[in-house]
Amino acid sequence: MTVDGAGKQRASDPGRTKRVVVVGGGTAGWMTASYLAAAFGERIDVTVVESARVGTIGVGEATFSDIRHFFEFLKLSESDWMPACNATYKLAVRFENWREPGHHFYHPFEQLGSVDGFPLSDWWLRNPTTSRFDKDCFVMASLCDAERSPRYLDGKLIDQGFVEQQREETSARSTIVEYQGTQFPYAYHFEAALLAKYLTTYATQRGVRHITDDVTDVVLDGDGYIAHVQTAEHGRLEGDLFVDCTGFRALLLNKALDEPFVSYQDTLPNDSAVALQVPLDMDREPMRPCTTATAQEAGWIWTIPLISRIGSGYVYASDYTTPEEAERTLREFIGPGAEDVEANHIKMRIGRSRRSWVKNCVGIGLSSGFVEPLESTGIFFIHHAIEQIVKYFPSGRDDHRLRNLYNESIAHVQDGVREFLVLHYVGAKRADNQYWKDTKTRRVPDELAERIENWKHKVPDAQTVFPHYHGLPPYSYNCILLGTGGIEVRHSPALDMADERAAIAEFERIRLKADKLVQELPTQNEYFAAMRAGAV
Repeated sequence: MTVDGAGKQRASDPGRTKRVVVVGGGTAGWMTASYLAAAFGERIDVTVVESARVGTIGVGEATFSDIRHFFEFLKLSESDWMPACNATYKLAVRFENWREPGHHFYHPFEQLGSVDGFPLSDWWLRNPTTSRFDKDCFVMASLCDAERSPRYLDGKLIDQGFVEQQREETSARSTIVEYQGTQFPYAYHFEAALLAKYLTTYATQRGVRHITDDVTDVVLDGDGYIAHVQTAEHGRLEGDLFVDCTGFRALLLNKALDEPFVSYQDTLPNDSAVALQVPLDMDREPMRPCTTATAQEAGWIWTIPLISRIGSGYVYASDYTTPEEAERTLREFIGPGAEDVEANHIKMRIGRSRRSWVKNCVGIGLSSGFVEPLESTGIFFIHHAIEQIVKYFPSGRDDHRLRNLYNESIAHVQDGVREFLVLHYVGAKRADNQYWKDTKTRRVPDELAERIENWKHKVPDAQTVFPHYHGLPPYSYNCILLGTGGIEVRHSPALDMADERAAIAEFERIRLKADKLVQELPTQNEYFAAMRAGAV
C-alpha cells in the first residue's frame, strides 16, 4: 500500500460516483458486477480485475430461497442459467445425527402455519401427532424424504401460498427487502465456478470491463481513500468506488485500509474445511432436493447434489482434529466414489470486518465476513450486500451517512446469522465426545442466552428472535429448537384450555397434501432430465 500525493485535489472535487472497480472475480465479484450492470446500465462504468493465478474457494454451492430475486433482477429465467451451472433445487436443509445417531430433521423453505393465533409448533408440543415435528408441520419434509421436485414436469410450481408473477420486460424487479415475510418454496444448488463463468459473460455483454491481471499495489490518496490499484500489466486502475472481492485476504479492506476484523471464533470454533467433488451419474443415483448436514466427531459434513457431481465437505474445528484425520473421515463417509478425487483444504476466517464499507471501499463476500456454511449463508451475504450497495449507492465520496446505514445493515445480518448458527450447537442433544460436550459450555452471545431462556417457556416468534433483519424468520428458530432436541421447550399454558380440534384438522390437512404431492410430483432426476432435454 502506498499514498498518492494528489489526494487533496481529489478531495476538493469529489464529483459523482460513476467508476466502480471490482477487485477479484469469483462468485462475489461477478454477482456484484452483473447486479450493478442490471441496476444502472451505462450510467456507471464497472471494471472487474481478477488474477489468473489466484484460485477461488468455489464451494459456495447452496443458497437461501431469496436468491431467486437476484436472478429475477437480472431478468434471467431458470432455463437460462440452471443448465449452464449444473443447478438443482433445494427445498430444505436436512440435519442428520445432531440429536442422536440415525435421527434426522429438516429446516424447510416453508412458512409455519398457525391455528387460533398459536403456531403449529406450539400445538405440536402440546399433543405431538408423531415423533416428527418437521413432517407434521411442513409439507416439504415429506417431499424431501421422497426426493421430489417442487415443480411438475410442465414447469408448474406447487401450491405453497406463493404466486409466481409473470413480469414484463419493463416491469419492476423484486428484491429481498420487498419480499420479507413471504417464503418461496425452494432455493438452489449450483456449481459456484460455473455461475461465475456464466455471469462473466452476462456482465461483459452489458458493458462491464474484464481485466485479467494481478493487483500489485493499492494506492491511497492523502485523505486515506483509495486513489487507484496498480496492476502488473495494465498499470493503474482508477475508480470512485472500489469493491473488495479478494476473499479471506481482504486485500483492500483489511490490508490497505487497515479495517479491524471481529472474530466469532469464541462462539463458533469450526475454522477449517476439506472439500471433495465426487462424480454423480444422474441416470442411476437419486438426487435429494436438499442440502444435508451430517454431524461428525469434530464438526459436520455437507452433501450437495448437483447435476454431474456431489459437492461434499467436512467443516471442523482444528482444536479437535487434524486436516489429515478430517480428510480421512470425509473419504470414509463418501465411500468408493471419493477415490482419486483431489481434496481441497480450506482455512476459514470466521467473523466479520468491523465495517464493510470504509472510505470508498466496500467488502463483498469473504472480505466482508463469513460464518461456517451450516445454513448456506455465504451467497446470501453476497446477494444481500449487493442489494444494499444499490440501495445506499453514494452521490460522492463524502456520503458518510449512507456508508453508516450500509454498515449497520451488514453488521445486523452477520451478527444475527451468528446467533442462529450458535443455536444449532448449544441446542444439539448430541454429547458423545468432547467436541459435542463443549458445545453446551462454550460462551453464548448474551442476547441469545436470554432469548433461549424465553424460548423454553414460549416458542420463538417475531418478538423474541434477533430483532434486526438477518434472513432467518421465526419459524427457522422453531425448526432448530425442536429438531436438535437438546433444549426442553414447553407449549404455551393457554393451550391446555384451548379447543384443539382445528389444530388436529390442520395437521391432517398437511399430511393429506403431502401424500398427494408425493404421488403427483416427479423426482428431481426426472425433472432435470426433462429440463436439460428442453422439455420444461
